[in-house]
Amino acid sequence: MRIGILTGGGDCPGLNAVIRAVVRKATAAGDEVVGFRDGWRGLLDDDAVPLDLAAVRGLLPRGGTVLGTSRTNPYGSPDGPARVLATLERHRVDALVPVGGEDTLGVAAKLAAEGVRVVGVPKTIDNDLDGTDYTFGFDTAVGVAMEAIDRLHTTGDSHHRTLVVEVMGRHAGWIALHAGMAGGATVVLVPERPFDVDAVVAHCLHRFDSGFSPIVVVSEGARPADGALVTATGQTDAFGHVRLGGIGAALAAVLEERTGRESRAVVLGHVQRGGTPSAFDRVLATRFGLAAVDALAAGLSGVMVALRGTDVVPVPIAEATARLKLVPLERYAEVEVFFG
Repeated sequence: MRIGILTGGGDCPGLNAVIRAVVRKATAAGDEVVGFRDGWRGLLDDDAVPLDLAAVRGLLPRGGTVLGTSRTNPYGSPDGPARVLATLERHRVDALVPVGGEDTLGVAAKLAAEGVRVVGVPKTIDNDLDGTDYTFGFDTAVGVAMEAIDRLHTTGDSHHRTLVVEVMGRHAGWIALHAGMAGGATVVLVPERPFDVDAVVAHCLHRFDSGFSPIVVVSEGARPADGALVTATGQTDAFGHVRLGGIGAALAAVLEERTGRESRAVVLGHVQRGGTPSAFDRVLATRFGLAAVDALAAGLSGVMVALRGTDVVPVPIAEATARLKLVPLERYAEVEVFFG
């Protein structure tokens, strides 16, 4: 069997571990692997590279993706799907392993419906892909954010100022929830729960009254209930998503005015994506890669490997991409206990 693999969407720690696992497992079974560069663009432009054991040595601890990535959408042009199919045929690819989030796997689901053998691997630091308990990259991103929050506590207390930490999370606040709880944030704001600015101000003032300075952790997609803070740039990507940014700075300005204390915004941005994957993400990514090859060997298609409890199992891609996995209100209620 000849297996194609690509990594699409935003980069995240653990992608190289998946590539390594797929190549090691496939090679041991006598299969061949070809990588397509920069996500779906590689299939559109016929940009491929053979992958053997030598090509994947040393990849386990390495962040990013050696194949490169992009947010290219093959269905964004009329001839896109035909070009993808032609590239697969040209390289004699029997099955495809796309590694990505809702957009990358959404394309994979369409190709599977057209007869391409596909087994997807879920990837997103936001942990918002349905059908799996966790996606690799999330644990690393939370660890980076938590360490930043730990460091900001001391500088905030030294200067008696509010620090607003903006983390990734367009529609789902998993990073903010976990990092905020682990880092002892004064307030955590997520997209699933529009926030009351007055309540945030009150929590910050209470924190100052206790002799410490507040840390506010906010997802990039969080919004106030009154809609007063607009943070969309108006620009969209190839899949139609509006670019976000600025909620941290906008909120810091409001808090400075309302509390009478100096406020600063810290935007972690792509720092959360980069660097060495955590042990959890290395193991999960490796298990996903191995399971993807096993699923192909079993003749499966149109499925995504997923973590359910401690087991890695195949689930329909259509099920995993039908909706986003959002933070339940009962999970948010857990962190609310520590506000103020």
